[in-house]
Amino acid sequence: MPFSLCDFPSHPAAVVFAQGCNFRCPFCHNGGLLAMTAGSIPPAEVLDRLARRRDLLHGVVVSGGEPCLQPDLAAFCASVKALGLAVKLDTNGSRPSVLRDLFARRLVDYVAMDVKAPPRLYAKLAGVDVEWDVIQESIRVLAACGVPHQFRTTVVEAILSDEDLEEIAGLLPPGDRLVRQVFRPDLARDPLLRSVAVAEIKTQRRIEHVHSA
Repeated sequence: MPFSLCDFPSHPAAVVFAQGCNFRCPFCHNGGLLAMTAGSIPPAEVLDRLARRRDLLHGVVVSGGEPCLQPDLAAFCASVKALGLAVKLDTNGSRPSVLRDLFARRLVDYVAMDVKAPPRLYAKLAGVDVEWDVIQESIRVLAACGVPHQFRTTVVEAILSDEDLEEIAGLLPPGDRLVRQVFRPDLARDPLLRSVAVAEIKTQRRIEHVHSA
């Protein structure tokens, strides 16, 4: 995505979507990025595009999918930094060792980590079995890294209650707050969540029709 004003706080940025993800979240709206084998733009071409636009940009968001699955992530981030652009990473927190390496090499300037659910609901929200200890380790790594960051949760009301969200917030280190992301049901991977969206739209239209009658 060539230009965004909302994906990297205080930075006009391009967004690069890494192909492949190890989660299968039912609410995911980037289903086309889940498989590792789908076609992609060569990194050299992406870097060339960024170089031609660097006077318009302050940063690059590396999103996904899950970027930390990519073996060349550090090299790509280093190339972006060499262009004079800041790097923001979006991650699901499943690879704490990758985060440590990026921080040690000062290759990331901002991180947004998704905390999907309380531990007891993690497999349901991630769509796969997840070891909470791994997520917890990424939270600790991020809290101690000294890099600006945020923890965020997509608010899927059909699955997560207000109490669940409060529980997630309570799992974060002191001083960190939970950012609540808006759920986009029309693009959800799970058809049942998409059908909820359709039902809500129909209900809203009936209400508007009654009010206009």
